[in-house]
Amino acid sequence: MSTPKPLGWLFSFYRDGFKNMTIGKTLWLIVAIKLFIMFFVLKIFFFPNFLKTNFKDDESRSNHVRQELIDKAH
Repeated sequence: MSTPKPLGWLFSFYRDGFKNMTIGKTLWLIVAIKLFIMFFVLKIFFFPNFLKTNFKDDESRSNHVRQELIDKAH
């Protein structure tokens, strides 16, 4: 009997573990829903694209970022 490769063993370990879960699947679904809300829904409402709305082209955006970085360094 040969020893399985580390990545293959790790994959089969997690595959078998998730396959035999009962309540864990529900908990992972809750985690996925919370991550979706945090990264997609909240971003739309609370983190607007400041540079896109206040500057018309890439050059003016980059100049603003460069100036802000220089000002913060001093």
